[in-house]
Amino acid sequence: MPPKSIHKPEYQALLELLRDIRNKAGLTQADLSAELGRPQSYVSDVERGVRRLDLLQLREYCRACGKDLTSFVKRFEKSIAPG
Repeated sequence: MPPKSIHKPEYQALLELLRDIRNKAGLTQADLSAELGRPQSYVSDVERGVRRLDLLQLREYCRACGKDLTSFVKRFEKSIAPG
């Protein structure tokens, strides 16, 4: 049976990018959670891989960090590309 996606290196790359865009936006987890109208534990859970995001939630996360979803996905794809 193949490993669950949360155990793949690509998932760790995704989590690193989420933390990176938040940090580059100058936001703490508390700041981002306030932008999203969620508790701080929500952002912490997302960034630790405890909580998964659906596409709409990912879009909200990106927008709250001043990024658009398309550029985030392009950056993600580049980060996991072989070589």
